[in-house]
Amino acid sequence: MNGKINKKMIFFFGALGGLLYGYDMGVISGALLFIKNDILLNSFTEGLVVSSMLFGAIFGSGFSGPLSDKFGRRRLVFAIAIVFVVGSLVLAFAPNMEMLVIGRLIIGLAVGGSTAIVPVYLSEMAPTEQRGSLGSLNQLMITIGILSSYLVNYAFADAEAWRWMVGLAVVPSLILMVGVLFMPESPRWLLEHRSEKEARKVMKLTRNPEQIDKEIQEMIEINDISDSTWNVLKSAWLRPTLIIGCTFALLQQIIGINAIIYYAPTIFNEAGLGSSTAILGTVGIGAVNVIITIFAIMVIDKIDRKKLLVIGNIGMVASLLIMAVLIWTIGLESSFGAWIIVACLTMFIIFFAFTWGPVLWVMLPELFPMRARGAATGIAALALSIGSLLVAQFFPMLSDALGIGQVFLIFAAVGIAAMIFVIKYLPETRGRSLEEIEADLRKRTSAKEV
Repeated sequence: MNGKINKKMIFFFGALGGLLYGYDMGVISGALLFIKNDILLNSFTEGLVVSSMLFGAIFGSGFSGPLSDKFGRRRLVFAIAIVFVVGSLVLAFAPNMEMLVIGRLIIGLAVGGSTAIVPVYLSEMAPTEQRGSLGSLNQLMITIGILSSYLVNYAFADAEAWRWMVGLAVVPSLILMVGVLFMPESPRWLLEHRSEKEARKVMKLTRNPEQIDKEIQEMIEINDISDSTWNVLKSAWLRPTLIIGCTFALLQQIIGINAIIYYAPTIFNEAGLGSSTAILGTVGIGAVNVIITIFAIMVIDKIDRKKLLVIGNIGMVASLLIMAVLIWTIGLESSFGAWIIVACLTMFIIFFAFTWGPVLWVMLPELFPMRARGAATGIAALALSIGSLLVAQFFPMLSDALGIGQVFLIFAAVGIAAMIFVIKYLPETRGRSLEEIEADLRKRTSAKEV
């Protein structure tokens, strides 16, 4: 196998954990329509089944980051694949609500791990000039996973075979288990824990020879002034960036994307569309998500990260406001109103998939220093999981209490706050090596040593 093929396979399997995250996030939306026929659920327990995955993700993201810094990115990805297999099988054979929750908790451990490790691995494997596009592969895989789950839901909708819907996640999980055996370890982890020789060998797979010496020297210089992972994490100079990273991750979730991903079929069904038609509508949204993400990957290294995020905020807030107004004036009862909602949800997805979706996964590992990159990204992923949990648990209850239109207004307000945050606090990272970003971080916080 030549170097070029090696490079493609490295980034494919490196990002495959994102596909599993997307599949397990999206599949429950269609499965819920039929689970309720076999297992009694109310609005609270429905939210619990959805959000229990996010409870697991909180622990998975919190623990996986430090473990990856200690044992390596590759070993953690293999462990994550095993957990995905176990969780999928538990869900497929769940006899009651309690086992559904347990299965989703197990899946959540793997989801949290993938959100913490996959972006770090892709970022550390990618050369500087391609870090945006290659780092965005995680988001592309998430969108492909979501679309795959929608297609599976549609295929099994007539049979109401929800166990097949949730159980088929075993297939990509097993592919990831095998694929990870052929993946190299991150060169930055190898340099710190093994040897420069091993790091150089891996870098030859993804970089031009003239880039390697410069990056190796930068990594050595940064490593020489770094302390232990724990000391870096608790240092005063890193704290502001850690807060920024956690806030960034939290905002990406509470801006409303998961409400659309999890509950779009339910929204469409309540709007008067049949179950199969409702799932088909989400297939269209999933396809748009994938297509726009591919387009974003093509331009993400050509446009400043912050500019993309602000564009996304404007578009998402506008679509949410239009949707809220239309729900109040037209309502969800008419078929015309239902398809207007489909159009607005699609508009939201377009702006999210072009901006906040991929940019977050690129920027999170860029923000943090080499010695604590896995652990710090894991902490930010924990904040992301908390945001996902809040939306998944409370969206059904808020919709019942306030109405969907008012809830969309809340998401719009969050979008405005997110835009202010980006403009005022988020640093620009495009076109700079990870070591240059870290050196600037230390300089800005006036820290000569940890």
